[in-house]
Order: sequence, then C-alpha cells, then structure tokens
Amino acid sequence: MKIPDCFENLVRNGLVDEVVTRLMSGKEADVYVVLSKGELCCAKVYKNASTRSFSQLAQYQEGRKGRNSRQARAIQKNSKYGRKEAEEAWKNAEVEALRTLAHAGLRVPHVYEYCDGILLMEYIVSKDGSAAPRLNDLRLTSDTAREYHSEMIGNVVRMLCSGIIHGDLSEFNVLVGSDGLVIIDLPQAVNASGNNNARAMLERDVENITSYFGKFAPELLSTEYGKEIWKLYAGGKLTPDYHLTGVFEQSDRPADVKGVMREIDYARVLHERTLARAT
Repeated sequence: MKIPDCFENLVRNGLVDEVVTRLMSGKEADVYVVLSKGELCCAKVYKNASTRSFSQLAQYQEGRKGRNSRQARAIQKNSKYGRKEAEEAWKNAEVEALRTLAHAGLRVPHVYEYCDGILLMEYIVSKDGSAAPRLNDLRLTSDTAREYHSEMIGNVVRMLCSGIIHGDLSEFNVLVGSDGLVIIDLPQAVNASGNNNARAMLERDVENITSYFGKFAPELLSTEYGKEIWKLYAGGKLTPDYHLTGVFEQSDRPADVKGVMREIDYARVLHERTLARAT
C-alpha cells in the first residue's frame, strides 16, 4: 500500500521499509503492519488530541510524573506548551508501561522504537502465523475461560505489584498469540499509588474481564477478585504469587471519625505554623 505521510521520517531514517497494511483503527491510534529492517512489526500511530475519542483523559494522567518541574507546571496551567507536553506525555506513557511490564515478566508486545508519535513494536501472531485475534473474536469452552481468567487475574496482580493499572482492560485489549495471552493498549495506564481513581479503575478492569469470561463460565461472575486484590495491595500484603480466593469480606468495624478529624486538625495546625514561619 502507499506509505502514509506520517511515516516519512521513519522511512527517511531507515526504520520503516514498507507499510504492508492497516491492521486496525482504534479510539486513540491506528495500527499498521510494516516491514522494518526486513522484519514484520506493528506501527502504532497515535491520534492527536483533537481527533482522539478517549474520554476523561485527566483522570488517567493524575499522578504521572513529568520529565521535570517545568513540564509539570506547564501541564497544570494548561498553557499552549503545557497542552503540547501533556499530549507527548500521553503518548510516552504506553512506551514506559510496556517496558516496565516486560521487565516484570508480563507478556506484552516488545518495544522496538518510538519516534514522531509512532510506536514500533512486536507483531503478535497466532499459531498459524496470521495476526493474533483478540479475546473478543473467540468462542471459548468453560475450561478455557476459567484458565484464561486465572491467567488474567494473575496478570492484573503482577501489573499492580509493578505500580501499574491498565485502566481500560477488557476482551478487546488482550490478544491470543502463539505463546498465550498478550496485553495491549496501555497509553491510559494508571499510576496505582498516585491516582485517586486507582481503586475504581482496578476493580473495573477486573469486572470487565470477569464479565467476559463469565459468559462461558458463569460461576466466575460471583467472584470478587478486584476488591480482594485492592485490599491486599492497600494493606501492603499483595505479592505476584499471592494465592487469591475471589472472596472479599467487607469490614464491619465502624470508621474512627474522631481519629480522622484529629489528624486533619493536626495537619491544619502544622500548615498554619509553616505559613507563620514563612512570613
């Protein structure tokens, strides 16, 4: 096919020899199969903010670390430079998440290059060598659904232990490759310890995949892995090999409202003293 203009710099720099076909068009990017240095790989071309349809961007970016304080201030002020930096940070987030998760041993596409808003990464194939299907494209037996569900719950745990929550995990963002399940699409990856929405997103990710596998193995629908995982994580007890039960027991201990108010008053006094010293 004719090489799209967006690949001009990659072709000039010898990173792309040929654009074979467009594999898919998503809400935040278009994905192409390209020939790079004689090998097939995927090229993910991120859409600009003006055309990207991913909603509620701010809640995903909360807690992400910028390159420096100047970038962070600019993003917070929403200046022209800040919007440019926020857009670049959104695109870089997937590269960083993929590398972090690969280092932690999760099966994600291998990153080759990132240049001019285009991510060159591993082309995931099925056992017959064709493009790997998404989970959504398959009909599963109950045994396979339970096996895949267990694997995905383990992946969610390992991601969380690496400080990352997918944030948009579903049957549409998992490929069934020749060597098993492969997690994809991570530009919205959430910083687990720095985002106020982390718990809700973690539980939603687990609910999404459980609802899908529950179509084939209905007994999975009664599990509560998301709540169990977060409780262990918040308590500092979660490890990659922790044996989960899928059972969650809500604490019936009343909240210590007076204790919380004391802590708030203490923090307020400290803040007022700090301001007094500064003036």
